[in-house]
Amino acid sequence: MRINVTKPFLPPIEEYSALVGGIFSSQWLTNNGPLVRQLETQLKHYLKLDRLGYVANGTMALQLAIRGLNLSGEIITTPFSFVATVSSIAWEHCRPVMADIDRDTLNIDPEQIRRAITRQTSAILATHVFGNPCDVYEIESIAREYGLKVIYDAAHAFGTVIDGESIFSWGDVTATSFHATKVFHTVEGGAVIARDPAVHEKLMTMRSFGQSGSEFIHIGTNAKNSEFHAAMGIANLLHIDEVLANRKALSDRYDEMLDGANVSGMLIRVPCVYNGAYYPVIFESETVLNRVLEALRQEDVFPRRYFFPSLSSLNYVGAQYTPIADDIATRVLALPLYHGLEIADVDRIARIVARECGPRRLHVPPTRHAYVERETLKAVG
Repeated sequence: MRINVTKPFLPPIEEYSALVGGIFSSQWLTNNGPLVRQLETQLKHYLKLDRLGYVANGTMALQLAIRGLNLSGEIITTPFSFVATVSSIAWEHCRPVMADIDRDTLNIDPEQIRRAITRQTSAILATHVFGNPCDVYEIESIAREYGLKVIYDAAHAFGTVIDGESIFSWGDVTATSFHATKVFHTVEGGAVIARDPAVHEKLMTMRSFGQSGSEFIHIGTNAKNSEFHAAMGIANLLHIDEVLANRKALSDRYDEMLDGANVSGMLIRVPCVYNGAYYPVIFESETVLNRVLEALRQEDVFPRRYFFPSLSSLNYVGAQYTPIADDIATRVLALPLYHGLEIADVDRIARIVARECGPRRLHVPPTRHAYVERETLKAVG
């Protein structure tokens, strides 16, 4: 049976069908319907947030954040993320300026952020790569020092917790994705979380054409989401604790099986409850990566080269010097990790990886994805 890098979680069909039946009864399909509002309320409760706005997708969430904060000029960001992080900046007519990453955490390096600041810099847009928290303490300290806004791309980070709070609590605005490939999904979807209530209200107006009541008070777009998508989110939220626990168990098994293999892993430096969104491994060379990739494909296993190539290579960004991200992008592979993946499959995948890359050499740090114990965060029924 084919094993892909990820596979969407689906709730029991009867749970989703019951919610869809309500949509057919009400005939309210979109435009801030009751299920959209219910999902927003339940997510705020589950994540312990004061504000959250449900939108069409994570890319639109980023674009709304940039527009809602009135950003212009240069925005410092990471070259190691999904393309939407950078394309959203360019789409909003700002210039992406790349700050290189930390070789161990794979997140944007605060020292490189500091070096990239100019008089044209208006904001920092940092990604919590693979759900691993950025150094939010240092990033926000730099932002305060230079009077910059902070946006976090938390597309991978649903369920990650710092200091007892959701990672979504940080930044002027956090944007996240609820795409089907994510830990929590609504098939398509996303959310914006703003620190300032006034910014939140502006974002909520902007997601619906800039309309407030009968007036159009801001430039806006159509970033609304539907009742059918919200229904999937409500059904999935009932199972999120099980999904997160299962991902941790699978990740722990990969750690155990790859201990001693010539691969390194992502260091989680900021103390947190990690969500187990991905399982990245870094090989000694691209040659070894390609050998592992081919061996896995021969066994009907299809990992992904997240994130390759480095975003500093995009033709609309212009040449920017990010040697660490450029190097890591050629050597990193995300192994299959999803709810429903069997431990036996993890063992088989790990054995193939270990066989192809050989035993650990002294200069290669061990693969270890550090966790702290997950708090129990109960979904709202």
